Parts: sequence; structure tokens; C-alpha cells
Amino acid sequence: MKTASVSAYPAPATKPPAPAAKQSSISRYYPHRNLWKGLGLMTLVSLVLALLMRDNAPVWSEKFLVTFGYNFFYTSGLWLANGYPTEWLGRYLDWTQHPIRRFLLTLAFSLVMSLLVILAVTGSFLVFYHHRPLSDLTWRPFILPLLITLFVSLFMHSRAFLMGWRETAIRAERLQTENARAQADSLRRQLDPHFLFNSLNALTSLVEEHDPARATRFIRQLSQVYRYVLDHQDQELVPLAEELHFAESYLFLQRTRLGEGVQVEMRLPPAAELVELFVPPLALQLLLENALKHNATSRQNPLRLVIEFDADARQLVVRNSRCPRRLAEGESTGLGLPNLQARYAFLTPQPVLITESETEFAVTLPVLELR
Repeated sequence: MKTASVSAYPAPATKPPAPAAKQSSISRYYPHRNLWKGLGLMTLVSLVLALLMRDNAPVWSEKFLVTFGYNFFYTSGLWLANGYPTEWLGRYLDWTQHPIRRFLLTLAFSLVMSLLVILAVTGSFLVFYHHRPLSDLTWRPFILPLLITLFVSLFMHSRAFLMGWRETAIRAERLQTENARAQADSLRRQLDPHFLFNSLNALTSLVEEHDPARATRFIRQLSQVYRYVLDHQDQELVPLAEELHFAESYLFLQRTRLGEGVQVEMRLPPAAELVELFVPPLALQLLLENALKHNATSRQNPLRLVIEFDADARQLVVRNSRCPRRLAEGESTGLGLPNLQARYAFLTPQPVLITESETEFAVTLPVLELR
């Protein structure tokens, strides 16, 4: 791996912990997520059914208790047999990605598990209560419970599918809103009069110093910064290579203005290794701007910035030395990092990791691959 280095700065000693896997959100719609509440509900349903089926038999009589037992074991068994396998299936096959396959597998699981529960309950009562051989078991007791189970199962899974689909639509809408908000905020910062004022002051100094070559390059880099913001403000992702190229232009402007007060080290692989890797637009610029905004810079105590790509973990790490300065009122909204974390939350389960110490502040950005 080739390294572009401007100044020496130590590499991180350890890697951030691996993010936890994200569970399917659809599984929360099944009632067995709370076992005891579900069993309580099944008990109540069984009690009501036993009261309706007692045929004037006294409450708490043997007939009543047997009827209640039948109902309780049927309802609880069918509920559990349809719930847990469905949740297990949801971890490996999502409704929104494979709706037809998921529906057919769910229906097959439901019928098979329901048949086993009906066989177990009916056979157990036949042998242990009625004291009859298992060979007396016929297929007729299976018809009504299977039809009821099929109807209830279709209702539950249709509801789960619709709720999951609705959640996906809400997530997409929220992602669009977060992107629009973050992109508008980034655009506002880049077009902020202070940024343009500082850039024009630096350009004036180059002209007064009779350095036309650096002045020309400064103008080109400034135009590239504004063009990048305007061209990518409506995109959700941009190639990592383009974001890094934009960061170089942005850092050139800042280093021209601040001189030796800013030292930058970029530990990056060749451009060919960054193909098909993506990040949200202006994510890297936001981290660089935060570092410059919140820390004092001087020739004696320069701000050290390190941009490093971890190829194994597919992560971009941005770290800076800390020399906090007092910000003027209204200079910082405190929304930059939260907005960036919200954008990433709708793109990937991998979080934006923030670590800090007394001497260093680091942010780890997941790098995305489109498949």
C-alpha cells in the first residue's frame, strides 16, 4: 500500500470494535416477543372458549377443566408454533427483499408446525385422558384447527408484511429528509460568507506577494470546492476517490490560509483499490471542518490531521490533535456529527464511531460497497 505523507503522525494502536449485527425490524410485530403476556392472553382466550362450550356444566367441573385444557394447549401451542419459527425465518429471509419466497416458506412452516401441535395435543389427550390407543386417532379432528390456523396465520403474516413494508417506506422517507437536511447544512457552510471571506483574504495575500502560480492554483481549487458541493448536493453516495480528491482541494485552501499551523498526513492506498467504495457526500469535509473550527492552530503548536483508510475493516479514519479553542456564540450548531450519524444509520448498520482523549479526537466512517 502506497502512502502519501505530509508529516509524521502515529498510527492508531487498536482498531475500533466490530459493529453488532442489525436485527430485522419486522420480528417485533409478532406477539411472542413478550412470552408471559402472550401466555396470559392465551389463558384468557381459552377461559372464554371453555365458558362458551361448557353446555350448562358447572364452572370448575371436570368437563369444564378438560375443555379449558384442550383450548389452552391448542391456542398456546399453535401460537408458539407459528411465532418462533416465523421469527427465526425472518432473520434469514426478509419480507421486503423476497416476498414470494418468504410467503411460501412461512405458509409451509405454519402448516407443518400446526399439524405437529394438533397431533401432539389430540394424541396426548386421547392416550392420557381418554385411555384409548393412538391408533384410534382419525384425521377429522385436524380439519377445523388447521383451517383456523391457516386463517389466523395468513392474517398475522399479512400484517407483518404490511407493517414491514410501511417501515421500509418510512425509513426511506426519513433518509431522504436527513440527506436533504445534511446536504443543505453542508452547502450553507461552504457558501458561508466567512469561508468565502477567508478564502478571498488568502488569495489577496498571494497576489500581494506576487505569487501568480499559487494564486492561480488557489482559484482553481476554490472553484473545485464549490463545484463539488453544487454537483453532489442531491446524491446519497459518492465514490470515495472523489470525496478524497475534494478533501485535498479543501485542505489546500485551509493550509494556504493557515500556513504551517495545519499539518496533514494521508495514509491511503492507490486509487485502483478505492474503486466501488462509497461514502455520503461531504462527510469527510464535515470532519475536517470540525477539526479546524474547534481547535486553535499556530506555527508552534500546529493542528495535526490524519486521514487513514483501513482496507481490512473498510473504514475511513479521521483523527486530529486537540487544542480546544473557545467558539463565538452561534459559530457552531453542534448538529454536524449527529446529522452524519443519522445519515449513516439509514445506509448501513455499521455505526459512525467517535473516540476522544485529552490529546486526540477520532471519527471512524464506514465505507460502503454497492452490490
